[in-house]
Amino acid sequence: QTHSSFSSRRLFHVVIPPLTMASASVNTWPDAPTRDDLKVRTEKRDGEETVVAVDGVFNYQSGAVERCLRSNGKLYTVRDGTGSDGAMVGMQWGPTKVTVENGRLTNPNLDVDGFELRRFPTSVGHLDFFDEKPLFSSYFPECERLIKEATGAKVVRVFDYNVRSQGGKLEKKEIKGGGVQVQSPAHIVHNDYTQTSGPARLRQLGNKPTMNDVSRRMRGEAPLLTQEEVELGLKNRFMIINVWRSIRPEPCEVYPLALASASTLDPNDLCVFEIRYADRVGENYFAAHNPQHRWQYFPRMTPDEAILLKQWDSAGALGGGAGTTSTFSLHSAFADPSASPEAADRQSIETRLICIFDDAPSSKL
Repeated sequence: QTHSSFSSRRLFHVVIPPLTMASASVNTWPDAPTRDDLKVRTEKRDGEETVVAVDGVFNYQSGAVERCLRSNGKLYTVRDGTGSDGAMVGMQWGPTKVTVENGRLTNPNLDVDGFELRRFPTSVGHLDFFDEKPLFSSYFPECERLIKEATGAKVVRVFDYNVRSQGGKLEKKEIKGGGVQVQSPAHIVHNDYTQTSGPARLRQLGNKPTMNDVSRRMRGEAPLLTQEEVELGLKNRFMIINVWRSIRPEPCEVYPLALASASTLDPNDLCVFEIRYADRVGENYFAAHNPQHRWQYFPRMTPDEAILLKQWDSAGALGGGAGTTSTFSLHSAFADPSASPEAADRQSIETRLICIFDDAPSSKL
């Protein structure tokens, strides 16, 4: 038998303007929005009080922003060689309160929802995630083995990563050996690839690496993929997956990652955001709010766990729905009202991998 209770806690995060007012076009990444009336729902399970769901506030795009699946050039930023962004152009944030369920109780999966939780301890006792050398030699090969086992892909290779920490960003902390800065958690509803940029990234990985490519520091001037591997992915199936891990010894409470089930996505919610590098243009999808979006998160993640997050699957159905394979999951950091005010700053790493399959696009995981 279970019982439910609701509580409201005063958060230690900064409160932004009321949710009924969409922000005007701004030139910076937004902070984590929150309110004083956010609730935490708990149930008694096995004698323990367990968080079942929390309220969260998410930076969607406002209803005034034009939707598009292909870029119209209206939303963009310019990113430099350290990974930092210039002015944001065209964004209108529409902070919206939603329910975020405890994914530990619902067990989402990669094929349907576009994400899942895995136990994934590293084989190295203490790994310095702020140093590229052990990342390249130890951690990235472990990620490749994990994703190969999880997906059955023929080819799996790491091609990018980000380390995120609010404090690290404020201190302008750099990754040793990489010359890239630690980034803040991303407090925006987004996906990292689009109909255009997903296939484009696959093709780019078959070329000589450019200035911003991590593979240039890992492997030198050789392409990450052969042209045969690129063609195999375009012909059959390719996937881009993010392995997301908290890297502090303490459980992650501050700005955890929330994910929306791909089965609840409507393509009409999406708009394209361009990231303009010196040598290429990347694209993300941002999204307007839709009440059907089902949000979940994994409270108090430890360093022995990882989220597998689809960021593009060429075999997926963009609209989601019953009986379809997911293409990607919208996601965002958020202020968790169940977090302790004394909780440590989030530190996390996200590792992006390209996967090439032998089988045809209609296959399932």
